[in-house]
Amino acid sequence: MTETETTIEETYQLDQQVGFLLRLANQRHAAIFQDHAVGDLTRTQFAAIARLAEHGRCSQNQLGRYAAMDIATIKGVVDRLKQKGLVGTEPSQDDKRRSLISLTPKGEALVEDLHRAGREISRATLAPLTPAEQRSLLKLLGKLA
Repeated sequence: MTETETTIEETYQLDQQVGFLLRLANQRHAAIFQDHAVGDLTRTQFAAIARLAEHGRCSQNQLGRYAAMDIATIKGVVDRLKQKGLVGTEPSQDDKRRSLISLTPKGEALVEDLHRAGREISRATLAPLTPAEQRSLLKLLGKLA
């Protein structure tokens, strides 16, 4: 066992805890997101539109899986995006109980701005790191996700 491993296991310091550090990083990212927000969208609405742009028309459950949201969350997100005129729903041809969600023309027109903002948000969030550190962090976060 290395000295660092011993310290982490035997001495509890909040500043060295993964959950605390992830929360601080998330708070920083949230503030940066707000500074670059497009169309008054929340982060979950942003993710839903980005996934619809990537995958096209899909069910609400599938969109929730694509955007890593539970059923209740994705329902609220879709409802708010419908109110904003950014997504529409239509009955599935295969299963009339299921609705399919897709971007409206207004939602499609927003996608390029969202992509541009998303790139800037990522750049600003990762700015304190070197390019090699940025690549490492993204790779490590991918392993945790």
